[in-house]
Amino acid sequence: MKITTVRFYNGSLEKVTRLGVSGILFELLCVLTETQIMLKEKKDANSGKAVRVAVDDALEDRGGWTKTATGDLDWTKERESNHATKVRVGVEVQVSARSDLVIRDLMHMRQNMTQGSVDVVVLVVPSDHMSRFLPDRAPTLSETRKYIESEFKEIQHFPLILISIEHDGVGPALAKQKRRA
Repeated sequence: MKITTVRFYNGSLEKVTRLGVSGILFELLCVLTETQIMLKEKKDANSGKAVRVAVDDALEDRGGWTKTATGDLDWTKERESNHATKVRVGVEVQVSARSDLVIRDLMHMRQNMTQGSVDVVVLVVPSDHMSRFLPDRAPTLSETRKYIESEFKEIQHFPLILISIEHDGVGPALAKQKRRA
């Protein structure tokens, strides 16, 4: 995939640098750019879940990433500093749910940071262009920025990094999963 936007909120860049977790952020960026996603460029033609599974598989293959329980952040990775302090980055990949569920993800992020279980959070969403080819109501960069900057401003009090991704090019449609009857 391509990364089209990386936006740092509330000192998150400085915090990543100061806490020494820039390597974790760089690793995430590498995982995203090394994961190849081709989409049929037709409205609603592709499975968002297939994109999510590809990212999940890539993080799993990379090693050192911990997949968390449903209803929590998707992934975390920690780094030990000075043999005593553990610094943890949380990642939420939102490509397959309704765009309004980004608010729920932001609340999970806030809760994890308030409780001290993570130090920095990263939210990955499709670019506006890519989201057109995913299921209807998939999140977009523009909608997510609106949630962060206008509707859920309290998240700006926490170190948040917003990343938007774009597919690599045109290919066959990513098969959608059959819905249960």
